[in-house]
Amino acid sequence: MMTLPRAEYEARVGQEIGISRWIEITQDRIDRFAECSGDRQFIHVDPERARATPFGGTIAQGFLTLSMIAEMLQDIPRIEGATMGVNYGLNRVRFVAPVPVGSRVRGRFVLTRLEDIRPGELQTTMTITVEIEGIERPALVAEWLARRHVAVC
Repeated sequence: MMTLPRAEYEARVGQEIGISRWIEITQDRIDRFAECSGDRQFIHVDPERARATPFGGTIAQGFLTLSMIAEMLQDIPRIEGATMGVNYGLNRVRFVAPVPVGSRVRGRFVLTRLEDIRPGELQTTMTITVEIEGIERPALVAEWLARRHVAVC
């Protein structure tokens, strides 16, 4: 995992801080998410019925795509000295385009704000765009807040 000193991280406010690798959306992933979330709507879990919809097949749940930000974040540089990160919330989420089964998605992260909350605790605000390979419209756009706990010397 790549880390950046705080000063370098802070210098990137307003800029793209990283792009995740492509992640394939499989029917198995969709089905497993349906089991844990209870979102078993047929457009997600019934390929035969979903073929008759405007989507032409099953699509990922919006909340599955949103939850994948945690996986995508693993490919983004971290602040040097951070011992853990905690979700603080979302200011805005928009599900822009459906994510078809078999497609690949990745996250594009823009650091929009970095602020001290208290000694040893920072808050980052990132605008995340989840892209679908080969499709112009993104799957989703979200403004995400996280708290980073860093060692205090």
